[in-house]
Amino acid sequence: MLRLADCTFIKNRENVILIGPTGVGKSFIASALGHQACIMGHKTLYFNVQKLFARLKAGLADGTYLKLIAKIEKHSLLILDDFGLKSLDTHARQALLEIIEDRHYKHATIIASQIPVSKWHQIIGESAVADAILDRLVHNAHRLELSGESMRKRKKRKKE
Repeated sequence: MLRLADCTFIKNRENVILIGPTGVGKSFIASALGHQACIMGHKTLYFNVQKLFARLKAGLADGTYLKLIAKIEKHSLLILDDFGLKSLDTHARQALLEIIEDRHYKHATIIASQIPVSKWHQIIGESAVADAILDRLVHNAHRLELSGESMRKRKKRKKE
């Protein structure tokens, strides 16, 4: 964590993948790294993946799709939270490919997911597209696999 906190991964245009069960702190860590990146002067964007894909789909209808894609591409750090909770449809798959392709070796991306990377191929679907996305995302990524009990569950027990 200390190596990531200095944000060198952003300067090196590397990705970070945070994997673990619900409540172990993936979103917290991703947000903390994003906050640190902002403090260090890096333009940072955070999205819940499902909300991002819904927004991009709406952007196709209202003409804002390309503007949002361009905005995402320009930021030094993109945080995609809750990846893989739902399988990707054709639109989401193509949008993710476009985003990852635009950012590959240009900017850093953090992905937080409950789903192990080994199952991402299934979630993305369409083998050739999944291969292209994963090849660009995973091979230059720092992977942190978190485990333990949900922090929310622990807090609830402490209150009782």
